[in-house]
Amino acid sequence: MFLKQITVGSMGVCCYIVGCSETSLCAVIDPGGDEERILQEVKDAGLTIDSIIATHGHPDHVCGNRMLKEVSGADIIMHEDDVEFFGRPEVEKYFSMLGLEASPPADRTVKHGDMIEVGKETLQVIHTPGHTPGGICLYCAPDLITGDSLFVGGIGRTDFAGGSHDELISGIREKLLTLPPETVVWPGHDYGGSRSTIEEEARSNPYLI
Repeated sequence: MFLKQITVGSMGVCCYIVGCSETSLCAVIDPGGDEERILQEVKDAGLTIDSIIATHGHPDHVCGNRMLKEVSGADIIMHEDDVEFFGRPEVEKYFSMLGLEASPPADRTVKHGDMIEVGKETLQVIHTPGHTPGGICLYCAPDLITGDSLFVGGIGRTDFAGGSHDELISGIREKLLTLPPETVVWPGHDYGGSRSTIEEEARSNPYLI
């Protein structure tokens, strides 16, 4: 599987290009700005965008969705709980404080345990609510893209609307730390580092020990 991490946008979001080398199809995960650069990276890799996946609906992670969809025609995919939550007018107004564009409506919703096909590769959806109601991680062994659920040495904020500290910690412990220890953690922001492993986070993340 092709996997490339790119830091984009005004809030330093880690965007991921995940591709199938056999079919040359790819998913762009969390295009949080710098859309022209993302498109160039996809082109340079010889890939075609087949889907646009949001680990969660915060505008810093989805503000590039519209432009990438217009260029590629790819489906936007988001967890069903975030589609409902971020579709509320009061929630959209709340997050407009970030000054970033919200995502267009999702073309496809997913839930925990669903599989997203990227060519002949498959990403397993792991629902880890707490940062947002529909926050997800995407697992294709040995790689785990964690969005803003789990950072290197940290966890996502839970003080925004829709957040829950208890739900986030529970989801990380029960669904992520139970994965193989060598699983590579690819976070949604490079706050404590650009990547880690489940073993390292279980051993040293201050929120989890």
